[in-house]
Amino acid sequence: MRARARFRQILSAPGLSLMPGAYDGLSARIIEEQGFEAIVAGGYAAAGSLLGQPDTGQSNMRDFADHYARICGAVEIPVYADADTGFGSVNNVRQTIRAFENAGVAALFFTDQIFPSRCGYLPGKQVIGLEQMLAKVKAALDARTDEAMMICARTDVFALEGEEEAIHRCQAFIEAGADMAKPQGIDTAASVRRVLRQVPGPFIATLSQAAGAEHLSPDELEALGAHAATLPSLPLFAAAKAVRDALRDLKQTRSMAAVQDRLLPLDDYYKVVRLNEQLAREKAYDDEARELVRRST
Repeated sequence: MRARARFRQILSAPGLSLMPGAYDGLSARIIEEQGFEAIVAGGYAAAGSLLGQPDTGQSNMRDFADHYARICGAVEIPVYADADTGFGSVNNVRQTIRAFENAGVAALFFTDQIFPSRCGYLPGKQVIGLEQMLAKVKAALDARTDEAMMICARTDVFALEGEEEAIHRCQAFIEAGADMAKPQGIDTAASVRRVLRQVPGPFIATLSQAAGAEHLSPDELEALGAHAATLPSLPLFAAAKAVRDALRDLKQTRSMAAVQDRLLPLDDYYKVVRLNEQLAREKAYDDEARELVRRST
């Protein structure tokens, strides 16, 4: 089944699907290897892994399209990608949709923040007017060539104007034709229950390290009726800690033996990067070419 059709199936199936965040092709492979059904690829993890910087709008659309193409190319499972604000006006949104669609994403979301945007959990956010955002939603839908790719419109207005306005905007996004609408920052049980009741379409919760330590658990979200939950920064934070701890021990001990138990075994690494599959493919092509030469002589 194609990834885009599979993503829609995941969101329509009973229960809650967990979608960890990939920050590169290797992390995407590990997520897939561990049996998760889908991946989220966000700007927070991209800014951290590619630039070593916080997510405050430094990257451009082409950077993200290339980044997501590498992640999509590494796995077979669906990738749900962060399209920022669409990177500008309605014309920029059109380019973004086409570029991300060509990159292979199964679904994407973009926000009503001003451009450049910043992580939804950081202070200093501003949002554009509802009319301007609806124009961008319409532009996104018109630009899409594969209707199987889901488009989610996100609002960050909750932190500025409250729950009522966030729900109102989400309802307007759905009415304009968006496949999903996301009220960023609404994450209490009562608020999630209200969104599920008043906003049509799937609800994908966000469990981000940037939001702090307190979250509804996956079981609690499932009981409320949420369809999925993204963990956009968990693998990034796990990797950063593992690398820092290993290098700290190496610096202190000057001993490879002291860090050996912190390292992925070589065979496990080759399994993740699929070395044996690549070698088998090389051999098959070499054997086929050799046979062709033999027949021609």
